This record gives sequence, structure tokens and C-alpha cells, in this order.
Amino acid sequence: MSALRVAVTRKRLAARVEQMGRRISRDYSGRTVDVVVVLENAFVFAADLVREISSPVACHFVRSEVRDVRLAGRDYREIFFSRPPDLGGRDVLVVDAVLNTGVTQDFLLKRLEEGRPRSLRLAVLFDKLQARKVNISAAYTGFDAASRQWVGYGLSDRRGLYRNLPYLAVRKQAKARKRVAR
Repeated sequence: MSALRVAVTRKRLAARVEQMGRRISRDYSGRTVDVVVVLENAFVFAADLVREISSPVACHFVRSEVRDVRLAGRDYREIFFSRPPDLGGRDVLVVDAVLNTGVTQDFLLKRLEEGRPRSLRLAVLFDKLQARKVNISAAYTGFDAASRQWVGYGLSDRRGLYRNLPYLAVRKQAKARKRVAR
């Protein structure tokens, strides 16, 4: 197991999610919010966020799957989502953990728009703006983030580990050893 360094404490996460919840509550005051949670990375963040929203909340869950395919000698990446809920005429808030390139969220938002919701917004815990490949932005952002690989608070490493940590961490950088000349 590699060493981890706490990057965002449990207390700081809770404070920021509380702030986001207050702002969302103001924006949706008097209306029901249909929260669409993108699984798996966003489940912990979404659970904390919906508890901070004072408006009535209905939760829905979608799962994305990205597949690399080869067609006619060219490589493509395809995005598949589980069937989205029927949200026509409703106020929809999509909750995801990380807005990186934006390709996946853009695809989901366009798919949800086809159902003609009254409003459609995106909330993310982290926004990696420098990695963006499409024109998309979140209405609600927890933290602007560099291109680090975070673990904890629902985010995992490639093996699916560390989602249970109550804080966000990054891998410690190994110290370079000095070479001794012989």
C-alpha cells in the first residue's frame, strides 16, 4: 500500500459542501430538486450534499461506462449511460465528483435535455478547468483542482480502493535518493 497525504480534510470538505448546499437551497427555494447522481465516484459527495439542501429532493442514479472501440480502422471512445429518469418539466441538478475533460458530463446533460426538464444544472466537487475539452461549466463547484489523482471521499484508485476515506488524499511523492559516488 502506498503512502497517502491528506490534501483536503474532513472538516474542510464538510464546510464547503455545506456552503454549496446553502447556495443550491437558495437557488431552488420553494421547488423540488431532482438530483441525478453519477455513480460511482459521486455517491459520498452527493449523500452529504443532498443532506445540506433544504428544498425537497428526489434522488436518481445513473452509471456511466466508457468503452474504447475500433471501427473501420479508427479508435473511438463511446460513452454509455444507464437509462436516465423521466425528468420532463422538473428542476434537475446533476451531481458528479470531478469535472475533468467535460466530455462525459456534456454527453449526459445533452441526453437529459432531451427529456425537457424545466432547469438543468451541474454540481461537482472538483473542477479541473485546465483539462476541459468541451464547452461546459458547473453551476456549483466545491474546489478548483489541479490534475491530481485524488482518492477518498468516494474517489478511488485504479483498483477501487480508498473510497471509504473521510477526507481527500493524494499519493506522497517518493523522495529522490542521493546517489553516493564510489
